Amino acid sequence: MVTTRDTVIRIGTRGSLLATTQAGTIRDALLAAGHPCELVIISTEGDRNQGPIADIGVGVFTAALRDAVLDGRVDMAVHSCKDLPTARDERFVLAATPRREDPRDALVARDGMVLGELPAGSTVGTSSLRRAAQLRALGLGLEIRPLRGNLDTRLNRVTSGELDAIVVARAGLARIGRLDEVTETLDPVQMLPAPAQGALALECRSGDTELIAVLTELDDADTRAAVTAERTLLAELEAGCSAPVGAIAEVVESIDEDGNVFEELSLRGCVATLDGSDMIRASGIGTPDRAAELGVSVAAELFELGARELLVERGSKE
Repeated sequence: MVTTRDTVIRIGTRGSLLATTQAGTIRDALLAAGHPCELVIISTEGDRNQGPIADIGVGVFTAALRDAVLDGRVDMAVHSCKDLPTARDERFVLAATPRREDPRDALVARDGMVLGELPAGSTVGTSSLRRAAQLRALGLGLEIRPLRGNLDTRLNRVTSGELDAIVVARAGLARIGRLDEVTETLDPVQMLPAPAQGALALECRSGDTELIAVLTELDDADTRAAVTAERTLLAELEAGCSAPVGAIAEVVESIDEDGNVFEELSLRGCVATLDGSDMIRASGIGTPDRAAELGVSVAAELFELGARELLVERGSKE
């Protein structure tokens, strides 16, 4: 069924506080634009299974939402863009990427400490192989512990004293109003975020032209360019969303020799070994309208520097 502007748009979302808050911002934006809509909660494998994400598999948070879109239970889904598989699926269209939250990672530590103040042997929780690898690469002697559960559960593991610190996406804390818990926002020089971290993906059926037109109104061009570059890099590396790959792209203003202002797209990426003993970094600059080409270029440079060997080594240890 084709969704029109006059019908209620059913928005599929996971049931966590963060997911419903994210989807709620999209609902509110659509309502403000005159489009009736409602949230529909969909349970995903990632919500039911508290095992390590790398063990559960690709699409752990997105597959059930996509199934609901296909079978008509919902008209669209709101994903955390970093959870969306990079492989193209012709059944769906990524209709919009709204303006992105701050993509950086954040530290929440006991006693208000920043990363450099944590004593050697401090326990730090993270759900991400990427974060774990980059934390180990810093050589601070931290003990990395697995971390799953919703954001409240994760934060409580610090306040209860079970962990000395956790590292999570800053965007998630911003969206649920918990930025006051952050003791340090981690600079990408220390830790590159996950590709597409902090961005939302609004996905619907590829043939739903009326809904695509509605959702396109919420698209942010700079966010789409940045996310396209980062996700293309990840796809070129053939690494899943749980792999120890970091990337961040930004649209920045530059000035040419004649004083003319123009926009450039910068991209930084890294690949690390799980134990943090080796890390490869690369960067590049292009234009926002050629974001995918920039992602391919930086991925190629990472390959030239030895990324393939690092990723093969990761696969052999899993």
